[in-house]
Amino acid sequence: MTTMYPAPPVAAPQTVEPVTYEQLARVTGRHDWWRPIVGTLVLVGLSILAEIWVFGQYEGMAVALDLPEDADGLRILSDLSDTALTLTGIALGIPALALTLWWIQRRTWGSITSVTGRLRLSWLGRCFGIAVLVFGISAVAMGVVGAVIEPDAPVPDDVWVGWGTFAVGLVMLLCLVPLQAAAEEYIFRGWLLQATGSLLRHPILIVIPQALLFAAAHGWGTVWGFIDLAVFGVVLALVTIRTGGLEAAISLHVTNNLISFIMSSTYVGGLGTDETAADMPWQYAVVDMAITVLFAVLVLQLAKRYQPATHWNTLARSS
Repeated sequence: MTTMYPAPPVAAPQTVEPVTYEQLARVTGRHDWWRPIVGTLVLVGLSILAEIWVFGQYEGMAVALDLPEDADGLRILSDLSDTALTLTGIALGIPALALTLWWIQRRTWGSITSVTGRLRLSWLGRCFGIAVLVFGISAVAMGVVGAVIEPDAPVPDDVWVGWGTFAVGLVMLLCLVPLQAAAEEYIFRGWLLQATGSLLRHPILIVIPQALLFAAAHGWGTVWGFIDLAVFGVVLALVTIRTGGLEAAISLHVTNNLISFIMSSTYVGGLGTDETAADMPWQYAVVDMAITVLFAVLVLQLAKRYQPATHWNTLARSS
């Protein structure tokens, strides 16, 4: 006698909703409405403590070297040392963010890097190529604008710093500027974008807060300078969402800062200037915004060819 058993039921196909970059905080760690808010406060606190520690170390070194004091009683550092101090303080935002991710949301560093959970090096390299190209276009355009709006401007009599000083500065900048620029991208286009994305849904509403905070973090100069920085933040946030990671934003930010710092380090007093992008007059700001948009257009065209992952698949990641 043959015993017949009913066939096991066929499992219903699982419906998987792909998740875009700005929504990753919802699915890659512990998610509650309060975690992005508390995490932001923790990140700010840790960053402040890191900067205080860095300044304390430099001040201690300055005291040991018996450097002269300024009117406020602070030791006077060289332009090179002061730049290194500032860059290091910002770069320490990276470990501060890593600790915040783990402590508040139990998330990995990869979850804030891209939808693949890692830094996509080949895609990063291609984006760096686009960034170098548009920086060259920007340099030419800025030169043309400068010649038009200031045709009678005197030729600057900049003094070469010398090979020894330049070499030391170059090594310092190559080590610290990529970390500083990447830290800003991880904090603004990474943490803040995903923090807002965990509370809101519409991409436009998500990208605006971090862009305004990014512009404000650079200080108040001119209205056009603020607008330029805000546009930079909005455009790079949209590119980050459309390409599924921070690689494009990091490439443009690192290229822009690194070349600008290196150029400034070639002449005496170049690194000591207090002017930033926030101080741009409207003519330069318009050019800079156009260059940022051009970079976004070229990167998105490149993405059509190489098709970097743009969504995080919950089923694929759990398997």
